[in-house]
Amino acid sequence: MSKIVIIGGVAGGASAAARARRLSESSEIIVLERGEHVSFANCGLPYHISGDIAQRDALLLQTPQSFKKRFNVDVRTFHEVLAIDSRAKTVTVKELLTERLYIESYDKLLLSPGAAPVRPPIPGIDHPDVHTLRTIPDMDRILSALAHRHPRNATVVGGGFIGLEMVDALHQRGIAVTLLELGDQVMASVDKEMANMLHQTLVEHGVELRLNSGLSEIKVDAKESLFWAEQSQGQAGNSFDLTLNDGSHLCTDLLILAIGVKPETLLASQAGLTLGARGGILVDGRMQTSDPDIYAVGDAVETPEFVTGKSTLMPLAGPANRQGRLAADNMLGREVTYKRTQGTAICKVFNLAVASTGLNEKSLLRLGMAYQKIYVHPASHASYYPGAQPVSFKLLFDPHNGRIFGAQAVGKDGIDKRIDVLSVAMRAGLTVMDLEDLELTYAPPFGSARDVINQAGMVASNVIKGDETVCHSEDLLALQPDQLLLDVRNPGELQTAGAFPGALNIPVDELRSRMSELPKDKEILVACQVGLRGHVACRMLRNSGFRVRNLSGGFKTYQMVTACY
Repeated sequence: MSKIVIIGGVAGGASAAARARRLSESSEIIVLERGEHVSFANCGLPYHISGDIAQRDALLLQTPQSFKKRFNVDVRTFHEVLAIDSRAKTVTVKELLTERLYIESYDKLLLSPGAAPVRPPIPGIDHPDVHTLRTIPDMDRILSALAHRHPRNATVVGGGFIGLEMVDALHQRGIAVTLLELGDQVMASVDKEMANMLHQTLVEHGVELRLNSGLSEIKVDAKESLFWAEQSQGQAGNSFDLTLNDGSHLCTDLLILAIGVKPETLLASQAGLTLGARGGILVDGRMQTSDPDIYAVGDAVETPEFVTGKSTLMPLAGPANRQGRLAADNMLGREVTYKRTQGTAICKVFNLAVASTGLNEKSLLRLGMAYQKIYVHPASHASYYPGAQPVSFKLLFDPHNGRIFGAQAVGKDGIDKRIDVLSVAMRAGLTVMDLEDLELTYAPPFGSARDVINQAGMVASNVIKGDETVCHSEDLLALQPDQLLLDVRNPGELQTAGAFPGALNIPVDELRSRMSELPKDKEILVACQVGLRGHVACRMLRNSGFRVRNLSGGFKTYQMVTACY
């Protein structure tokens, strides 16, 4: 009989415990969790704050009692592991409710400590009323502040997943929200032009969006604190005076930090386990650490990124669950290898969804990898069927062999479907040429005969085959003397949708009869609204001896690139 001890009972730890029991009825399995809860839905926390998830108990997927009853797993909450003795194969445990210390032995040890919210060294950041959101007690404290203080406004610091979800949640509760983001965009997993669509919807919903803004100091506003004590019949609470990195000040009733997370690696480090270059626990494909009897999973580990194989930190629930299952297999004698992490993720921002998989353009540039990109903006389903919504889709790929590097999508409908398909295509080793051949479901309420994915594949394939040469908004913003920008939309569209500065306008249906107006000694950069008419015009011009390139994604992409927030 083997004895498996698991440190951390959320996501990876819980999935490992359940899998281990399914594989072995004879093994002794102990889960040590320093918090109150195990196997809770931490991704659902913002949605309970918003009221979308009405019942708090819905977030509790398992309890120690249910784990024991179903899986015969000994789950011990409020038990913190203080040290690992890898030579003796023991852990030192503190029972937090009683302060009792004891030693627990193991045959195999699994570390699933997760990650902790980042708290930069800013004066005042450790004040008890400065909130983060990682656990159910964190959520409870925020809900208590909302219930007792009735804040008029709130400030969220950080524009990642949790930050954006909290902005949405607080807005649903009728609270005026300011979002501070230190970078020049929210949602760093997508590129800036895609993020600009999120910026637009945040502003449209009344959020005060402050990009390139960070905290430099947090102070309790005594005057405001007195006001709230009077208004709340003596309930405790503070209002804050925030000093920003540009020297300006912002007063807020509720402050939530969502700056990011850092891996919890203290135990691993003290035990002499090897850490990776990015600060996470280094594991091999079996989720095995530098100690053959110690495994690690989840937010605390470094795993290979799917496209490049380079080590990365990826704090996502999906990979953590898969890693936990895989580690259990290997601890019990199976040979299973983790297949890298793609980082496939999605986020709801008011009425928009933003999703991505693989590498973004920023990463490709940083890595010095040769790539091409295309944009398409089709409808989520047949445009003639009511309710169709535009999907803005960006595809990144190898310009030589069509290998898919990554994709991003933003829109109100069908975003999850498209990124999921791309994620599977990447996992299967498909190229962009394969995308045009994918047979996807079609009925007018659900899709089109030529799906978003098919269209993206066709455009990318045209580029690789040489049937089309594309240009991008960056090229238009740096137009050269030997280039001419040709807009092939109808004149009315220029009035309603907007015009390209300095462009010559010849509608595509008039182009054959007006080619004499175009110089053959210049390269013609062709543009339309989303790229389809531009493609037709380019083929027409190329077959007539002109040098041409089509603006990928057309004016819609140009607007996304040039938007300022």
